[in-house]
Amino acid sequence: PVASAADSDAPPRILVSGEGRVDIAPDMAVLSLSVTREAKTARGALDANSAAMKEVLAAMKGEGIEQRDLQTSGFTIQPRYSYPAPKSSDNREPPRIVGYRVRNSLSVRVRDISKVGEILDKSVTLGVNEGGRITFTNADPSAVIKQARVAAERDARARAETLAEAAGDELGDVLQISEQAFKPGPIPVARAEMAMARAGDAVPIATGENTYRVTVNMTFAID
Repeated sequence: PVASAADSDAPPRILVSGEGRVDIAPDMAVLSLSVTREAKTARGALDANSAAMKEVLAAMKGEGIEQRDLQTSGFTIQPRYSYPAPKSSDNREPPRIVGYRVRNSLSVRVRDISKVGEILDKSVTLGVNEGGRITFTNADPSAVIKQARVAAERDARARAETLAEAAGDELGDVLQISEQAFKPGPIPVARAEMAMARAGDAVPIATGENTYRVTVNMTFAID
């Protein structure tokens, strides 16, 4: 918190910041899964990738994932080059295309969070060979953010009242108020967990809790 003396053009003010925090268990996960295939031709790589991704999509729907929760998040076709060793300083061969790599990424919203480990296990078995990210989130965090916002406002007001009392003043009206909300970020999928899935074991998943924070900045007049 910061106390401000009176300026020539402004009344005495107190500037404070308050923070509210609410922890809640997540009720939804967002998975990022990718299928990568390589072949000598672009068509061969694309066909292999498409076949694997079709199986993954079918498995997702078989697990109860709705079409609205499946979204392609990236697609690339890239050539693979071979760089021959130069025969001499004046005789360098240009790189040659020796194959192609096709990568197809899928974003999956899992609304039944208890199925996350099973879905990861099955997706890897069917062809997913690149782990992306897991974001444990809440489908509708608005009520939780509201709680954090109220707590932040109360915290800021209590700080301002303490400062005003310490200075022998009375706290006046609120002159300005602003806020910043902070939501949980994504959690990387560990390679070790993906390896366990290849071995046929369910992927161990710890969901923990999400922390929603709101910081409120308030300016009070001093009576």
